[in-house]
Amino acid sequence: MCDLEFILFLLGLALLIILSLYRRKQNYSENLPPGNMGWPFLGETIAYLKPYTATTIGKFMEEHISRYGKIYKSHLFGEPTIVSADAGLNRFILQNEGKLFECSYPRSIGGILGKWSMLVLVGDMHRDMRIISLNFLSNSRLRTHLLKEVEKHTLLVFDCWIENSIICAQDEAKKFTFNLMAEHIMSLEPGKPETEQLKKEYITFMKGVVSAPLNFPGTAYRKALQSRSKILKFIEQKMEERVKKKSEDDQNELLGWVLKNSNLSKEQILDLVLSLLFAGHETSSVAIALGIYFLQGCPTAVHQLKEEHAEISKAKRELGETELSWDDYKKMEFTQCVISETLRLGNVVRFLHRKAIKDVRYKGYDIPCGWKVLPVISAVHLDPSLFHQPCHFNPWRWLQNNNRGSQNATTASHNFMPFGGGPRLCAGTELATLEMAVFIHYLVLNFHWELADTDEAIAFPFVDFPKGLPIRVQRHAS
Repeated sequence: MCDLEFILFLLGLALLIILSLYRRKQNYSENLPPGNMGWPFLGETIAYLKPYTATTIGKFMEEHISRYGKIYKSHLFGEPTIVSADAGLNRFILQNEGKLFECSYPRSIGGILGKWSMLVLVGDMHRDMRIISLNFLSNSRLRTHLLKEVEKHTLLVFDCWIENSIICAQDEAKKFTFNLMAEHIMSLEPGKPETEQLKKEYITFMKGVVSAPLNFPGTAYRKALQSRSKILKFIEQKMEERVKKKSEDDQNELLGWVLKNSNLSKEQILDLVLSLLFAGHETSSVAIALGIYFLQGCPTAVHQLKEEHAEISKAKRELGETELSWDDYKKMEFTQCVISETLRLGNVVRFLHRKAIKDVRYKGYDIPCGWKVLPVISAVHLDPSLFHQPCHFNPWRWLQNNNRGSQNATTASHNFMPFGGGPRLCAGTELATLEMAVFIHYLVLNFHWELADTDEAIAFPFVDFPKGLPIRVQRHAS
């Protein structure tokens, strides 16, 4: 009799759970945003990831926003998803990191970047890794050591540019940022055999990061996993050298600094170094290439930049100084406008991967716990209701006293999220901006450039120039 009662109890409990889940599903089916879930499993992923011009939001987003509004449901990356092109919801998601939402990148990203990569970590471990990165990228280090390094590597690139030659601007930007990060992280000198070998493996690695996660012989993903192993062995060798040497000079590089100032395990340090090499190289190089591309189409902005940087250069000469100072950098006000406009229009990071960790209600819509959430940053940056003529390159929109269009600089900044936001705001924000500013400084003072072939930025969804952005360069007369 007891057994029968226990069985009936279990059946009753199971029925209550099923009814509860059914009511919950019915409730959410009434309050979910409108949308189309697409095919089973694949959903609408293929259409969502179809390449498009990077200065637009693409046909998929245009059609879905037109049909369903700025917040809609879909099925992407194998999961039911809420897609947000709404500035308010995007801010709400980023500000509630760890409370209502958490980072949730596809498993394949963690497989290739590593389980301890800052990109995929959540909670306390991400916070600790981020604090380490922020401490090393402190304002005092930026003002002294890093500013000099950025200037040095910028000049190394420009010294190799031959008069009236055609240059692949995207490759030059990548060479600049890779060499900078390799020296910054592991004290590797540009042009040395070990640096060039690491760069070769890293290029293979990067192709896999942005490819389909097909782990079969011959695929880009499999080759990237193999290159990852070689890169980690290289970093591990450098770690062993640092431990044996115990030199104070290593405090100027991230690897030596982390070994001395953190309690991270070897595996954690390896993934941290790899992820910072990835983040510090790839996004900055794309942003610089975008800046070169947009400026060649806006001679008025180039002229104003020349005036700003000529004034800085003149003041340096009068003081007998040869290197840029932090005060020089802070004088680059219009340059900062150009950088902001480049990041807004080019959208290096187009969307973020998040997941609801609690049931959330926003603007009458329910976001169920466990659903994927995609804040689409590019859709906000290219929203005509937020940015006047959003597809037009207009650096003057960021000036407080703006007389070129109806854009309010304060309103623009409020809806500007190129580096994410909240607790996961990019730790390298200031370094990336510094790199772009110094690169622009020497570019406009020394060169005239124009497109040597038709090319444009394409979102794959990562941003890339299919032809490498070929430009013809000519030096200004001394």
